[in-house]
Amino acid sequence: MKQCIACGMPMKNQEDFANGDVEKDYCRYCARPDGTMQSYDEKLSSLTNFIVKTQGLDETAAGNAAKAMMAKLPAWKSE
Repeated sequence: MKQCIACGMPMKNQEDFANGDVEKDYCRYCARPDGTMQSYDEKLSSLTNFIVKTQGLDETAAGNAAKAMMAKLPAWKSE
């Protein structure tokens, strides 16, 4: 099982991959509509919003949590 390089999501099924392409290293949630991977800023924004909605943190705390999570992922090692 692959793990998304941009958010860490486990990708078990074909529909979990960007545009259903199992050769991609990132998931459908980290892909733009054209299938390319989101930028660091795009992913940070969407992950921050996800944390606010699912964990009830304020935006600042959620942003800090998102940055900490992303720092551990292969796609963002140089960020």
